[in-house]
Amino acid sequence: MTIGRLSLVDFRSYRDALLAPGPGLVVLTGDNGAGKTNVLEAVSLLSPGRGLRGASLSEMARSGGTGGFAVAARLGDTELGTGTSPAAPERRQVRINGAPASATSLSEWLSVLWLTPAMDRLFQEGASGRRRFFDRLVLALEPGHAVHAARYEAAMRARNKLLAEERPDPAWLAALEARMAEHGGPIVEARRTTVASLSERLTAAPEGPFARAGLELEGGEEGLRTALPAGRARDAAAGRTLIGPHRTDLRVTHLGKGQPAELCSTGEQKALLLSIVLAHADLVAERSGSRPVLLLDEVAAHLDPRRRGALFSRLSDAGGQVWMTGTEPALFAEIGGSASHFEVSDGALHAR
Repeated sequence: MTIGRLSLVDFRSYRDALLAPGPGLVVLTGDNGAGKTNVLEAVSLLSPGRGLRGASLSEMARSGGTGGFAVAARLGDTELGTGTSPAAPERRQVRINGAPASATSLSEWLSVLWLTPAMDRLFQEGASGRRRFFDRLVLALEPGHAVHAARYEAAMRARNKLLAEERPDPAWLAALEARMAEHGGPIVEARRTTVASLSERLTAAPEGPFARAGLELEGGEEGLRTALPAGRARDAAAGRTLIGPHRTDLRVTHLGKGQPAELCSTGEQKALLLSIVLAHADLVAERSGSRPVLLLDEVAAHLDPRRRGALFSRLSDAGGQVWMTGTEPALFAEIGGSASHFEVSDGALHAR
């Protein structure tokens, strides 16, 4: 999975930009606020979901632009594109080889994973962030996961709305609950399969600079076909559905120390995240024969020199396309000339 060309039109800080990266490491350097993360966000939109920032579509359109935006990429002979029109700034459009397509279908062509500075608090904050992080790992191995998740969420929202009525239609409730069970089962199974495969790889890995992570899923796996009808009164009182895969949490442990991730240092937590993402990339490559595109925002600045050197070495040896950002080229000195280097400034990209 290699992006050979990336073009941006009225996206964030870019009026019109074209980038032709190489197949391996891609390094973007520039001052804070220059637009480095905007490029990674554009790449992240070539997969299902709202991208690495989770922003609304209207926020992504360039201030002073037309009101819409476009992101397009070439992968070999395949063209992927997404964006919005000025007439519908919150309606996402997707095209594959020029033909209209759904956002979920992007996962059949490209797998994208990312780490950003905002994720440094992943283990301290609520379960929703960890769930989103893990579901992207699942999606890279099970492209159909996005469809099941979207349909489950839609049915759950409809059920919550119906339960808020004074006298909800029991037949309609039953139909929505059946739909939640229909799609909730595959969600749970895909997560279980992914966590088992990834845990096996992580547990067998030797001790190294990124620590070994233990993974476990908690909650959200009740039998929905019976639990949902039984919990209507409780859910109506709470104003939301209290059981189901949308309540699952990912628990991570530092295996070398036998310590929960939330109790580890900031550096150790970053190392655990890197350990998970790198092991997962290896797993995807083994299963599909193609590595996912990795987006590592400001990753070098948060690692000590030993871990930084080990990271670059491992990424180079593993292959695949990896996009990294940093404020200074010196942070990537150990890479040498084997990467595509670009300088970012004032909404423009220049090859170095």
